[in-house]
Amino acid sequence: MSRIGKKPVQVPSGVKVDIKGQKISISGNKGNLDREIISELEVSVKDQEIIVENRDNSKRTNAFRGLTRSLINNMVIGVDKGFKKTLIIEGVGYKANMSGKILTLNVGYSNPVEFALPDGIQISVDGNNKIIVESIDKELLGLTAANIRQIRKPEPYKGKGIRYEDEHIVRKVGKAGATA
Repeated sequence: MSRIGKKPVQVPSGVKVDIKGQKISISGNKGNLDREIISELEVSVKDQEIIVENRDNSKRTNAFRGLTRSLINNMVIGVDKGFKKTLIIEGVGYKANMSGKILTLNVGYSNPVEFALPDGIQISVDGNNKIIVESIDKELLGLTAANIRQIRKPEPYKGKGIRYEDEHIVRKVGKAGATA
């Protein structure tokens, strides 16, 4: 049985929940988010709490109950507070610039790499080597941060590349000098 799915989602003041059939819309001071819920689940609002219930008692439905509850919780947190990820660029001459909706990265390639921002994402560059990605949609935020990191993943010898702020890069020992 899903233990996460049984817990109700607390709705803070200032957040409005609208349920029409299998579509749930959540709006707050940061914006609006919509999501379709599978037909085997039923979502209701009682006393500033969102409750996810099963319509049948199959293992698949129970798994989706926990997932749906977590997705709804992320939607509520997103429209109320928002989400943020920080990326660090390490390497000599590596830097980032923002111009409009284009993030330009100089990360060791012969030409700068331009990354177009998707709608719903805000990026700010702190200094030349810190990228702060913000959004109300946690799923889109993680996907965008992963795509930026994918441009130049950190390498294990010197740690050069783009990494998450809380990511630890396991370093390898370089080639030992040959003595003859």
